[in-house]
Formats: sequence, structure tokens, C-alpha cells
Amino acid sequence: MLALGLPALAQTPVVGENGVVNAASAGRDAPAPGSLVSIFGTNLASDLARADTVPLSAALNNVSVTINNLAAPLLFVSAGQINAQVPWDALPADSDSGTGTVVVTRNGLSSDPRTFSLQRFSPLVYTLSSVAAPAATLALAVNNDDGTVAQLENAIPGIKSKPAKPGGVLVIYASGLGPVDPPIATGAVPGSGDKRPATTTPVVLIGDQQAEVMFAGLAPDFAGVYQVNVTIPAAVTPGNAVSLRVRIGEATSAASVTIAVRN
Repeated sequence: MLALGLPALAQTPVVGENGVVNAASAGRDAPAPGSLVSIFGTNLASDLARADTVPLSAALNNVSVTINNLAAPLLFVSAGQINAQVPWDALPADSDSGTGTVVVTRNGLSSDPRTFSLQRFSPLVYTLSSVAAPAATLALAVNNDDGTVAQLENAIPGIKSKPAKPGGVLVIYASGLGPVDPPIATGAVPGSGDKRPATTTPVVLIGDQQAEVMFAGLAPDFAGVYQVNVTIPAAVTPGNAVSLRVRIGEATSAASVTIAVRN
């Protein structure tokens, strides 16, 4: 009897301790409803699979995830990692913080629950890796005039980049900016003409200057990703690593995230 039970036991998914992290910051910040999380563990899936339909499905490669008993749409599953969206209603409407409980189910076998912190607002700026400067934290912020990333030329192999200019328009990709109006279903992806502005407008600081926010809301063609369109203040001091921060209430993204600015 014991031998017969071992194969099934071996396939039971296990979510690691502290294994649910904010996908935008690799775990340094609590995720917000609607944002993306990475779930780490063992036996999470038989092999790698990626979502190829929208709205995102709540099942992928015979794997499903619930967060606070709500189906979490899946972007990616593998044996050791799952990327999923936190359901928009994972927190009660009157709560600014709370706890998420995640359960992974694979072929009908469910993991033990794991808990993690949730915040209504958890502003973060998505970043890019730099081969030339691995220690750098390069903001994914795009110059509106030509679509280049606002970093030094050739900072990221394969990606066109050039410094931003004071007075120019910048499109910042971010996470954790809170509810949008009109609301959007969990797993749904807004189209290019589907405006979903955030109900709370963030403050954007470039260097020590506050930028004018022209739009803050969900980015088209992505699940759980926001875009913030700003005008770079004329008084910003140029530099190769100018801090870019997004703030909502008491929560502010890391000052270590930077862009390049030149006159």
C-alpha cells in the first residue's frame, strides 16, 4: 500500500516557504490585487507551458492556482515556478492591506496553503537587466517620441535606447497602482483603445522634481501592468542614473531605479 501511494505523493505540488513574491520586484514588496506574482516550489507542473490565449486561463497544463479561494489566471507554469495574476478582488473593498492564501493544484492534487502579504497599493517600476552594468536598476521607461528606452545608448543589448530630455514625454511601465475605473475582469487584457485609468493618480518623481502625470492606468495588451505617461520636468538635473520613483500615499517605489536624462 505504501509503495502504491508514493507516485501520487511525488506529484503533489509544494509551494516553498516565502515562495510567493511580487513579480515586479522579486519579492522585495508585497503585491497588490491585479498585479503579477511568481510562485516558487517543487512539483508545481509536469513541464513548462505559457499562456497563449486572452483572457488568461485559470488552468494551464493541468495546473490551477487559487488566491483567497479565487481562481488566479496563469501566465506561465513550470516544475519550479508559476507566474499568475492576483485576483482584483483578493482584498475586501474596505481593506488597504491583508493576507493572501495560495493553493496550487496539479492533476487534482493540491498543495498545502501558503500565505503572503497583500497591499492595496504597492507602486513599483518595471526594470530591465543591463549586461554592461549588472548592478544597475534600469527603469522600463520609454521615450514617447520614438519608442526608445530612456537609458544610455547601447545600455541593453538588442533594445534601442537613448537618454530622455527635460520637457519630453515618458511612458513608465509599473505595477501595483490599485483599482481602475471602469474595473476590469481578472485575467482580462485591455485593448489599445480600452482606457482603464487608475482611481488614484500616483505622484511621479524624476530626480527631486515632480513630473506632470497625463495618464495613469492599465497598459494595453498586458495583464496586471500599468503605464504612467508623464512630462519630464524642465528643472531635472541631467545624469546617467537619475532616480525615477512612483508614489501613492505612504508607498513609494525604490529610489535605486533610474533613467538617463540629457539636455
